Amino acid sequence: MSVYDKYEVVIGLEVHCQLLTDSKIFSSAPTTFGAAPNTQVCEVDLGLPGALPVLNKQAVEFAIRAGLALGCEIRPTSQFARKNYFYPDLPKGYQISQHVHPICEHGSLTVELESLSRRVRVMRIHMEEDAGKSSHLEGKPVSLVDLNRAGVPLIEIVSEPDLRSSDEAVAYLKELHSIVVYLGVCDGNMEEGSFRCDANVSVRLHGQAELGTRAELKNINSFKFIKDAINYEVRRQIDLIEAGQKIVQETRLYNPNKGVTFSMRSKEESHDYRYFPEPDLPLLVIDSAWLERVRAAMPELPAKKRARFVEAYDLGAHDAEVLCASAPVADYFEAAIEGYAKNPKVLANWVINELLREVSGDQTIDTVPVRPPQLARLVELIDTGVLSGKLAKQVFEAMVESGQEADAIVEEKGLVQVSDEGAITQIIDEIFEQNPGQVSAFREGKTTLIGWFVGQVMKQSRGKANPQIVNDLLRAKLEGQ
Repeated sequence: MSVYDKYEVVIGLEVHCQLLTDSKIFSSAPTTFGAAPNTQVCEVDLGLPGALPVLNKQAVEFAIRAGLALGCEIRPTSQFARKNYFYPDLPKGYQISQHVHPICEHGSLTVELESLSRRVRVMRIHMEEDAGKSSHLEGKPVSLVDLNRAGVPLIEIVSEPDLRSSDEAVAYLKELHSIVVYLGVCDGNMEEGSFRCDANVSVRLHGQAELGTRAELKNINSFKFIKDAINYEVRRQIDLIEAGQKIVQETRLYNPNKGVTFSMRSKEESHDYRYFPEPDLPLLVIDSAWLERVRAAMPELPAKKRARFVEAYDLGAHDAEVLCASAPVADYFEAAIEGYAKNPKVLANWVINELLREVSGDQTIDTVPVRPPQLARLVELIDTGVLSGKLAKQVFEAMVESGQEADAIVEEKGLVQVSDEGAITQIIDEIFEQNPGQVSAFREGKTTLIGWFVGQVMKQSRGKANPQIVNDLLRAKLEGQ
């Protein structure tokens, strides 16, 4: 047993989701990503004297949606608080957040891995404003500050320390990512920082009740980096303990180029921020009738949709997971089912293995030229024997290029599958006549030659012969039936 196997890993995650509101959480300034620096700001964001915050109702609704999706209690009354600290990209000298009374509490999210199912408790979801962005120029004694992000609405989803491996952490994050995107509250873009994670990591001996000293891994913005950072941090902590050293409670950053974490600063406690109630905002009171309207408008969530796809369409768990990873892809599949409902499995295969290949770069599932009814018709042509799978791929490629209907391409290119037994038998007879040695070899026991014969027939028919009929006729003639 490895020395690392003596220890249990304990992980809690804090996930920041930028909300897809048109304006900021406490001001009317826009939230457009990628705008020129310091062009998406107003007096409130700049912290100018006398500028007062006004709460964005849409941000509150989005926070409630997230809470409902995670089975949280929605507090009828919550409160904003000032989190006091100094940093150049925080012009007010404090961040408006929620502390003692968050909007959502006591939820959970169940994650599925191959070997286990883990229920992860969600401690709280609170609302807050994002800070600006500092850029530190290498070799220069100045930093640049862009306040466009200052005041962008965030929800922070805080889990209990219920995760026990980097794989579990990634599974939790992927499911959470899928949920917030399904809800339409966050675009989930990790590269742009709209979905980012802090991981609190500690280790303890198996059977030990007391938690170990934790390190916080800050602002990790990819699933791969999360996994790698946690794995490195776990090894680092165990190595220190085994060497008789103590773990320091601190905030650490992950360097993906070197694959290591490094110390950023000592980890603050809540009292370091001198939280106190935000004097410029009243208590947030949630109207019960409005809450019920938000609840009634909730979409079907990924886990429920996956289960329905398996049950209703007889799909495998993997296919259901791929289709439901994105709401637009799931919607595309179901729209195709409306066009041709007789073979959901084949439709699923075409969406997963062919259509999704075309979704890259600027192309999305909503802009790909082959629309759901067109794909449904293509699968119907396969099922009814008009096209072979091979010919169907040629037709699909032409559909992607031109946006034409499958029937038009089949007629234009003369790609109708040949299922006439007489025509296929004639081709087989010609091949037998030209290759008596192979016929004899098959009949003497070299049955693997069946593939060669099928290939010859398909070659002669220019790929149009029905493969199943070809196979049946060949076996009948070769085996003397």
